[in-house]
Amino acid sequence: MNTVTANELKVRGVSILEEVTADTKEAVITVRGKSKYVVLPIEEYNYLRECELESALAQSLKDVEKGNFKTGTVEEHIKRITDA
Repeated sequence: MNTVTANELKVRGVSILEEVTADTKEAVITVRGKSKYVVLPIEEYNYLRECELESALAQSLKDVEKGNFKTGTVEEHIKRITDA
């Protein structure tokens, strides 16, 4: 994975991101020598986000199958989460 320092990003701007992501499609931005951020093309980000949402949906469907859910009013829900 390509690495870009925060200072390089400050000096060179978006052009350095385009340069380092040309081959690998991702770059890590370091701040004071520590990995802090990851830059991805928007298509890759959208794909990962979609995977995350599909996983959450699958988990929700499993919970419904197992009966692991509650029904009730908004007021009942607020009481349940504030009394916990």
